[in-house]
Formats: sequence, structure tokens, C-alpha cells
Amino acid sequence: MSTQTAKTTQNTNHSNNVFAIYKQNVQKYFDGITKNTPQYFQTTTHFQEECMKAAQKSFDAAITMQQEFAQKSGLSTDIPEAAKTVIVDSNKQIIQASSIQNQIAKTVIDATTQNVKSFNDNVAAFTDLNKNIIQSWITTCTPTRN
Repeated sequence: MSTQTAKTTQNTNHSNNVFAIYKQNVQKYFDGITKNTPQYFQTTTHFQEECMKAAQKSFDAAITMQQEFAQKSGLSTDIPEAAKTVIVDSNKQIIQASSIQNQIAKTVIDATTQNVKSFNDNVAAFTDLNKNIIQSWITTCTPTRN
């Protein structure tokens, strides 16, 4: 058992203060999340990769099946140059829009991360401010003894 675990176990066993118990349990909760986050990320990434592979294989299989049907039935698969241009240009625009969407999503996530980091950096200041507010309320609301 590590020193930290022994200390936490000792504190848990000897403290009956509601705030100490609450703080210890919150810490255990976040320790668990911290431990599981990399596994969750890896599992989610693997799932996304498998979905992309499945989609690509499905499209490839559908195209192959349609191509084989067209060849065996003698259907012409030639398209006019104008139609080809429209298809290729549309695909380029879809890819470009997707790229821009991804850049926007990344920028939003980066900005949100920076905002959370700023909040984290200022928690102590927020806590001090709240302590001062509470103290002023207590001072104001506590009756004075004569």
C-alpha cells in the first residue's frame, strides 16, 4: 500500500467531519475519472475508426455491386463531361466544407479548453472572494450581544 493510500485510509477512518469525508470522496471520484479517461479515449477512437472502416467498405461494396450489375447487363456507364465536372466540383466543395467545419470545431474546443484552464487558474481567487462574501454576511447577520 502506498504512503498516500495509507494516509487517506487513516484520515477516512479517523475523521467524522462531513467536509473531510466529502472532500475525500470527491477526490476518490476524480482519481477514478483520471484513471479511466485514457481508456475511454482509446475505446472511443477505436470505435470511430471501426465505424469509418465499415462505412468505407459499405460504399465500396455498393459501388462494386452496381458496377458489376451494369457490366453484366450491358448498361452504359459513360456520363457527359458536364455531369462529371459537377460531381467532381461538388465533392471538392464537400471536402472543403468538412475541412472548415473541422477547423471550426477544433478552434471552439481549443478556446473552451483555454477558458476552463483560466477558470482552473483562478479557482483560488474565486474561493477567496466567496470566503470574504460569506464573512461579510456572517458579520452582518450575526446579532451582537450587549
